[in-house]
Amino acid sequence: MLKTINLHKKYNDFTALQSLNLEIQKGEIFALLGQNGAGKSTTINILLGLIQATSGDAFINDISVKNHPEKIKKHLAYIPETVLLYPNLTGIENLDFFSKIAGFNYTKNELSILLHRTGLQESAHEKALGGYSKGMRQKVGIAIALAKDAKVLLLDEPTSGLDPIATSEFTEIIRQLGKEGRTVLMATHDIFNAVSVATHIGIMKQGELVQNLPSKAFTAEELQNLYLKTI
Repeated sequence: MLKTINLHKKYNDFTALQSLNLEIQKGEIFALLGQNGAGKSTTINILLGLIQATSGDAFINDISVKNHPEKIKKHLAYIPETVLLYPNLTGIENLDFFSKIAGFNYTKNELSILLHRTGLQESAHEKALGGYSKGMRQKVGIAIALAKDAKVLLLDEPTSGLDPIATSEFTEIIRQLGKEGRTVLMATHDIFNAVSVATHIGIMKQGELVQNLPSKAFTAEELQNLYLKTI
């Protein structure tokens, strides 16, 4: 579902990404670890078509990001660290608006069902988003991904700033998306959450993917030790 081939990105004399080869299958959850500046966000921005790679290419559902940047968008959903939605609209109104932008027209009941799937309490559906917590906004973001039937989800620091309960709820939602056959690439600093939710873990350093391992091979403590040695 997601593949990169010798992906390289250079800004003048600075190499942000070099020779990234990555393949993530349907239903897999890949957690990408690394310090700030390691290349995680650059990778996601190239996959989204927001920046162009200097060389190499990426593929979403066998579609070239470089050659068909518009076509890949219908297969992708992006959930950033801070989900940007309209604070004056309710949760269900935000979901309706962004669903229609993606070309889908749902009934109010269908929209409510999508929000329920993410665990957003019914009492919040009709409340303005300005009063939502970060975890609640993320649930609306996931509902938007479900509404557009995205096959690949790109997440950037999704658990940053979440309390333990919200992190646990988010982890369970992502785990369920994987069981449904959706593919997830998650850039994160949260080692413990990565071990909990991911099927595979990669560690990036100075633009290179230096480790690519199944998460079952590690406890959180073992991964933390490997991560500290690697970076």
